[in-house]
Amino acid sequence: MTGTVLIDYGAGNLRSVANALQAAGARDLTISDAPELVARATRIILPGVGAFAHCMASLSAIAGMRDALKQAVRARGAPFLGICVGMQLLADVGEEHGEQPGLGWVPGRVRAMAGGADIRIPHMGWNQIKVPDARATLVEDGEAYFLHSYHFCADHPADVAAMSVHGQPIVAAVQRDNILGVQFHPEKSQAYGIALLERFLTWNP
Repeated sequence: MTGTVLIDYGAGNLRSVANALQAAGARDLTISDAPELVARATRIILPGVGAFAHCMASLSAIAGMRDALKQAVRARGAPFLGICVGMQLLADVGEEHGEQPGLGWVPGRVRAMAGGADIRIPHMGWNQIKVPDARATLVEDGEAYFLHSYHFCADHPADVAAMSVHGQPIVAAVQRDNILGVQFHPEKSQAYGIALLERFLTWNP
């Protein structure tokens, strides 16, 4: 095994995420675009900044990476964390710049958020996180930092780990088996984000 791997695919603020993971206690962290390391990883983090289609294309452009992720996460059950667009890529389809297929690990679609006179898009800044009652999840109630214009519409309520509200209810996190995705940025969410990463680093789903 290769410890915790933070995937470098040109679509994430890697240094900020790495610093937050180290603050949370990661001592075996590797930043890499090598599929062979991802395939053997103990834990995997997929960050994401930008548009769904670009991030998906960048990930798919690394020869062997999709297969490595499937082997590690889907077959072997390595704990996985997707951040922001890294969470959105878990969906079946993203609608940003036309329909684009995602990884299809958590059924759902990524759709544009609805704006309005008093609702600014992108959704940027601190917002409340609320966990549905009696839901067993790594995410806890609190406040986290968001930056996004599209949101994850999950097909199954059981996959929704937390919610927030920005003019409309939005999925703040999804969790299914060994897969966790968060729409907010733990690396920008101070103590709340570090605490989430600490739980992820010791998670044994």
